[in-house]
Amino acid sequence: MTTSLTFASITPHLKSHHHHHHHHSIIFSPNYSGKLNRTRCNGERPTSNSSSSKRESESENALLKVAWDIKLGKDVSGAIDRAVVVETIKEDFQKSYFVTGSLSLEAYEENCEFADPAGSFEGLQRFKRNCTNFGLLIEKSNMKLTKWEDFEDKGIGHWRFSCVMSFPWKPILSATGYTEYYFDEQSGRVCRHVEHWNVPKMALLQQLLKPSQGFWGGRKTSG
Repeated sequence: MTTSLTFASITPHLKSHHHHHHHHSIIFSPNYSGKLNRTRCNGERPTSNSSSSKRESESENALLKVAWDIKLGKDVSGAIDRAVVVETIKEDFQKSYFVTGSLSLEAYEENCEFADPAGSFEGLQRFKRNCTNFGLLIEKSNMKLTKWEDFEDKGIGHWRFSCVMSFPWKPILSATGYTEYYFDEQSGRVCRHVEHWNVPKMALLQQLLKPSQGFWGGRKTSG
């Protein structure tokens, strides 16, 4: 059994036989270039001036792209506004993204690095999958962002987490820690996600092996 119980690294070593539905997140692509179809009515005939139609189409696409950029809080350089990304992360904490995999993909680089005391890997989809799998091993959980700090190149979210595992002896895991979110200079998205736990690995392992209160009492039978 691995002694590492961090969110991103525990799940590759644990298997679940439950079928589950993936969480679907809406991704707002900044490079959207879909064509807008014009509805013609009142007997209007298509114009033969193809260059004019082309210019109109390009203008429509440009306006559409500006609209998406405004929604994402982008500035003229194409980077997403830091405040928008931070607010998105805070909202993801409310959804307990560490154990549900329900995180806003648009706030992260696709090849974002995810690290914890046990190691690191790259890939947003892999992190999402690991979190979702870890959530399958949990009966109930509570996660709270207790403090946020802003720095020039990163933000730090301090958190408190507790959960009841779905193992027969119902162990309770409880920990505090913080996560560093490093922002890419060009895109504004998170390019590194580094977890730090304030609880030693052995202490987490002991929590995992310890039955919750009432477990043994619940197993007693009258003679």
